[in-house]
Amino acid sequence: MSIVNLLRAASLSALLAAGAAHAQTVGPQGETATPSGEISVPDDRVDALKNGKHRAALLWHDQSDFVNAVTAGASDEFARLGIEVVATTSAGFDAAKQRSDIETAMVKSPDIILSLPLDPVTSAAAFEEAKEKGVKLVFLSNLPKDYVHGTDYAAVVTDDLFQMGKQAADALAKAMDSKGTVGWIYHDADYYVTNQRDNAFKTTIENDYPDMKIVAEQGISDPARAEEIANAMLLKNPDLGGVFVTWAGPAEGVLAALRANDNKTTKIVTLDLSEPVALDMVRGGNVTAIVADEAYELGRAMAATGALAILGEETPAFIVAPAVTATADNVGEAWQQSLHVDAPKSVMQAGK
Repeated sequence: MSIVNLLRAASLSALLAAGAAHAQTVGPQGETATPSGEISVPDDRVDALKNGKHRAALLWHDQSDFVNAVTAGASDEFARLGIEVVATTSAGFDAAKQRSDIETAMVKSPDIILSLPLDPVTSAAAFEEAKEKGVKLVFLSNLPKDYVHGTDYAAVVTDDLFQMGKQAADALAKAMDSKGTVGWIYHDADYYVTNQRDNAFKTTIENDYPDMKIVAEQGISDPARAEEIANAMLLKNPDLGGVFVTWAGPAEGVLAALRANDNKTTKIVTLDLSEPVALDMVRGGNVTAIVADEAYELGRAMAATGALAILGEETPAFIVAPAVTATADNVGEAWQQSLHVDAPKSVMQAGK
């Protein structure tokens, strides 16, 4: 998922209780993950949904390629199930705007709401009316404070966070022949999505690659500081073999630092698709791989979960969509698998 489009949210207490080295993704309250591939509405239940003339609202936190892909996945599934989408909104990271969007959408009497709550506390109040009216709430990544699964919401759906970090570690190890020194630039915020992804990378390097050593660690909260952080890291470790960067935005800054130092050998792996980062990758630059979520699948699974809740079926509390590793060899296929759109022309042409 595009972490540029995520805010600080749930605490790490559940993750820490589960164990930092726990080799699977856990939910914001320590929930066991259910793969999104297990969530589907059987064909023999579709007619019941169509006859119900149900409605859905997609109330998003922001607008981006990621959100567009989630919307497409949800819209296609709702169309298959005969559920009308009556509202699609973007709050622009404004909690007050999101509350207004919810109030406006409720006028259209949706049976299902899909949304990423911007803040656990304010969102708990914002979704109160929908909850009280029995609307089936399916949340993307975040969870309103004190909401109870099965009573207040149908599910939280997000990426397979551990797999994203693990695949990034595996990709970097492949590029470095499983040996050498590594820098780890992690998200310096109390947010279970990025924390799990980042820690999964570190855990995989430490447990699976004994000849690779993380020699430099630095947290980042402001992507604008990425180039500065990378310069300092390289000054102390001029022979750094590879760098993990928490998401693609700051990875662009790390890439700028490497170019400024005429460094063509240090490899970069990062998370979430980005045209500038992908361009460097297909041109044979420092970037060796980008790991992304299957955003379209996130939307499909969210819609299917809401529909199953309408049918009175039990739904898992925490659902995860697969991760995909994009390299110079498969970037077009990976872009389609993640976002269900073609990779940017610049990327595809540069790779020819």
